[in-house]
Amino acid sequence: MRWKVDYSPSYSILKLFLEPGEAVTAEAGAYVLHKGDVEIKTHTGGGLLKALTRAMFAGESIFVNTFIARGNAELWFAPGVPGDIVYVPLQGQELIIQDASYLAHHGNVDLGVAWRGFKGLLAEGSLVWFKVKGVGGVWVNSYGAVEKLELAPGEKMTVDNFHFVAMDPTVSWKVRKFGGIKSFVFGGEGVVIEITGPGRVYVQTRTLPPLAAMLRKFIKR
Repeated sequence: MRWKVDYSPSYSILKLFLEPGEAVTAEAGAYVLHKGDVEIKTHTGGGLLKALTRAMFAGESIFVNTFIARGNAELWFAPGVPGDIVYVPLQGQELIIQDASYLAHHGNVDLGVAWRGFKGLLAEGSLVWFKVKGVGGVWVNSYGAVEKLELAPGEKMTVDNFHFVAMDPTVSWKVRKFGGIKSFVFGGEGVVIEITGPGRVYVQTRTLPPLAAMLRKFIKR
């Protein structure tokens, strides 16, 4: 499957060029346009129970759309926020993704959720993360640019919870407050995620809460 990302990293758009019989699945609302003869199937992407869990706890749509090329076809997908798009190959392993960063995938890939526990409510207001597993690949989007970091076994890193995008399940993590009580309350950071390798971790250069806070000021006026 051929593909490219244009207008990276600020206003990225994913363009795929499918041969007959090739298929790609994308989140609801990501579709921009297509050229050629394409069959579209709407489904739950891994079973109704998993879909309902994604909808209830991660705020995701129950449905995803699969696009199957009947001839040569071109498809465009775009995320809901301005930022970058990266491709992560899957060779049977899992990838854990923050709920707003899944864009599309191809291959024999199952969509599910990764249980975060009740500490997830403290970190981001969500009990679960998005999870993909299988053979193929997934396109992940960010708000702002995205950076991949490779952690060695035992290597530690602390990330602001809203800058987290995705990670391998081989890493271990825990949620904690930023610094002491004074820093936690007045430092403007709040909650961070402490991650220990080995594995890949993807982070984004911007976060939505500051933008939302700025917009609220104008909305009130």
